Amino acid sequence: MPISRPHSRTLGDLVDELAAATPHAEALVSGAERLDFAALKTRIDDFARALLGVGINHGDRVALLCSNRTEWVVAAGAAAKLGAPVAAISTFSSPREFAYTLEHSGARVLIMLSRFRDRHFLQALNELCPELARSAPGTLQSAALPALQSVVVLDDEPSPGTFSRDTLLMRGASIDAAALTRAQNAVAPDDICFILYTSGSTAAPKGVTLAHGPMLANGFDIGERQHLTAQDRLWLTVPLFWSFGSANAMPAIMTHGGCMVLQEMFEPGTALALIERERCSVYYGMANMARALLEHPDHPGRRLGAMRTGLTIGPPEDITLTIQATGAAELCNVYGATETYGNCAVTDALDPLPLRLSTQGLPLPGMTIRAVDPVSRAPLPRGEIGELAVRGYTTPGYFRAPELDAQAFDAEGWFLTGDLGSIEQDGRVRFRGRLKEMIKTGGVNVAPLEVEHVLLQHPDIVQAHVVGVPEKLKGEIVAAAIELRADVTPDAAALAAFCRQHLASYKVPTRFTFRAADEFPRTATGKIHKPGLRQELASEDS
Repeated sequence: MPISRPHSRTLGDLVDELAAATPHAEALVSGAERLDFAALKTRIDDFARALLGVGINHGDRVALLCSNRTEWVVAAGAAAKLGAPVAAISTFSSPREFAYTLEHSGARVLIMLSRFRDRHFLQALNELCPELARSAPGTLQSAALPALQSVVVLDDEPSPGTFSRDTLLMRGASIDAAALTRAQNAVAPDDICFILYTSGSTAAPKGVTLAHGPMLANGFDIGERQHLTAQDRLWLTVPLFWSFGSANAMPAIMTHGGCMVLQEMFEPGTALALIERERCSVYYGMANMARALLEHPDHPGRRLGAMRTGLTIGPPEDITLTIQATGAAELCNVYGATETYGNCAVTDALDPLPLRLSTQGLPLPGMTIRAVDPVSRAPLPRGEIGELAVRGYTTPGYFRAPELDAQAFDAEGWFLTGDLGSIEQDGRVRFRGRLKEMIKTGGVNVAPLEVEHVLLQHPDIVQAHVVGVPEKLKGEIVAAAIELRADVTPDAAALAAFCRQHLASYKVPTRFTFRAADEFPRTATGKIHKPGLRQELASEDS
């Protein structure tokens, strides 16, 4: 199929376009399952009719809690065909985070795994909604989650009150193709496709909305910077519930007719075998993943010669390491955020390596990026460092949070990233650090305020202050400085265990330090001086 900018209006239309153009080209590999585009369309259409059968219509939210497997892509594609936004839930979620996302999204249906790794989601749901066990499937009336009516369990025999995948599909048997066509035709490019939850400057995650049309257009442009073709095969272990997976990798490869090779969870030995066996040519990942691949004892014997390009972030040393680990000589450096559909600047795969190591490339088509004075918001000349602001393909807004929109966008519609950077003389973006206090550990955002909120619930803690401390492998680690109540013996392991009950694993502090009240650095007005604390904790490591 010749590659040109896709004319598809929506994600559902793109699935149909690919099935018509290259029905027998491989679209998706997940475990032992292999689907071509025709089979993928059939699976998505069947699931979409089933959702219609349980009353899902345009604008209804569909919560999706699933790892990287076929069902994630199928459920998301099915919801897209109905104009039903997918609220993607992290499989790292604690019961508290799981409950928050379900309530905040107002989802009418939840499609879920009963458990993943050490997280028992169905058990948590039954504790949150005891009415579920007393309800017929599709008739839930929950005090805690008043919008939720249907629960679909993908992996086990369903518990009382839930649909299995097969029983859900039976609900679609009476829905004819014409009803699905009518629903799909009513979906517009500016309708919301995804609500992706990301940590921010608030204690609770923010729901970033992303629309169909901009996601496909920007995804195509991201793929163009990588020079993707229909012959490319994307290794994808980055979770689909993150924008790097769903709003970046998936539309980038799909708009070019290539194949997604899913790995349910990252394990370096398994990854090396999968990349070799499937001749993956596109890498999406972080430096800590690349380091794990390089240091695995199987790495020298694996044949990774098909690997060519992909996306990563980090300092020059990390990008060089990733190229060494994967063989992706045309690896691209990027800049962006969930609010900018994953990326707003990407280096070209054929740029000289020094440019790909030291800059994040030119803005993508449809994107304008400038550096502004963080106080006055006045645009700065090229080469001067300021806060990066983006206009173009940006989020339509935060879900149910107009106050966050007012904070994130200026009066002219520029998205204020909270990141420091410059626009160089040649127009390339150069990222310089974070203006905000956000911690980025292993490429994932962690909001200090959220971690502090959990720590302060511990009965022995008087005050808790969380910062990111530089660390070679993950970029930053989460560090907590704690004041305990008098006569309490410091126990970092116990505090970490407490945090694991309430936070996703990557948010749990890696380091705990204990201080008296007068040992915290403070500003002239008596507030904790976070930059000073970060510097002190970093000095203790040196």
